[in-house]
Amino acid sequence: MSKIKKIKIINSTAVPIPIENIDTDQIIPARFLKATSKLNFGKNLFRDWRYNNKGEINKNFVLNNSIYSGNILIAGSNFGCGSSREHAAWAIKDYGFDIVISSFFADIFKMNALNNNILPIQLNDKILKHLFELIYKNPSIRFKIDLPSQTVEINKELIHFEVDNYKKMCLINGYDDIDYLISKKKLIKNFINQR
Repeated sequence: MSKIKKIKIINSTAVPIPIENIDTDQIIPARFLKATSKLNFGKNLFRDWRYNNKGEINKNFVLNNSIYSGNILIAGSNFGCGSSREHAAWAIKDYGFDIVISSFFADIFKMNALNNNILPIQLNDKILKHLFELIYKNPSIRFKIDLPSQTVEINKELIHFEVDNYKKMCLINGYDDIDYLISKKKLIKNFINQR
């Protein structure tokens, strides 16, 4: 079986990017898509926002601001729109994010995230705005993401979220689709033997 990090309970600060319609080319620009390995994509996550055209650090971009950190990314609505490149999920995961929270995800990005061990949590616009306000008021505020109970806890407030049951089970157990099939090896053998 592969060595995929299990996601059960994540307790972390968060990085806010309250920009709507962040597309996959902004997440990982097309010029970095030549590699076929999932490694080292994180260094180019939001590359054109993190650096100017001279390659100098943009000090105004949130990933370059040391007061914001954590393995939770909170973004504006319609996150991951644009092309269907799986590299966007690779870049987010390689950078160190396990969770992305938004009020809406592009369908293909959402599936790519789940397939790459990232939990996309969709909350309504009002709650999303509230989360941004809390982070800007206190950048060290911590979020507790409890995948088994499907809740986000912040300041003792519990917010429920939905997730596909199969993908939830895979994230909790650290499975990809092949690992899941391997986990059912005994059941499959029994089924074959009974035929």
